[in-house]
Amino acid sequence: MKIAAIYARVSSDQQKEENTIASQTAALVEFARAQGFSVPDEWVIEDEGFSGASLERPGLERLRNLVAEGQIDAVLVHSPDRLSRKYAY
Repeated sequence: MKIAAIYARVSSDQQKEENTIASQTAALVEFARAQGFSVPDEWVIEDEGFSGASLERPGLERLRNLVAEGQIDAVLVHSPDRLSRKYAY
């Protein structure tokens, strides 16, 4: 089975109050299952209250480490801007 990590992020207080990070995570978990990915609980990574303009976020650091170590086959995100506002990064 393929192994994936999930990354979700919200930056504003309004997003936090509306639980959009939970909805992102739930949708990604469902997508992972449908596509045949296994996602260990500890690899569901959430950064709450961090701007996408900064690449210095605890969850993103953890995600980069997993990728660098070759432990995962895929990274699942709700949309590319959850990783960074600048696609070049």
